[in-house]
Amino acid sequence: MIPKPVLGVTLALVVGVGLALGQDLLIQFLKVKEVDQLLKQGRTVTFVDVRSRQEYLIQHIKGALSVPVSAIDDRFGEIPREGLVVLY
Repeated sequence: MIPKPVLGVTLALVVGVGLALGQDLLIQFLKVKEVDQLLKQGRTVTFVDVRSRQEYLIQHIKGALSVPVSAIDDRFGEIPREGLVVLY
């Protein structure tokens, strides 16, 4: 289940991240309830926290990667290219 501090946030679901590979990229905006439903269905989801490192250190979803939006171009290789990836 997604922690309560994140409940009011709209999340972006990136399916099969392929931008760096020259493939089509599917981006879909989801409500937290929809992501929660995916987790309840047993789907594996990678969470990527794109807020500043300081915000990440204060509180984040357990297991989330910290890749601040200001560094996303330089650190794109750290984001999985397979499966469901949720940026928040």
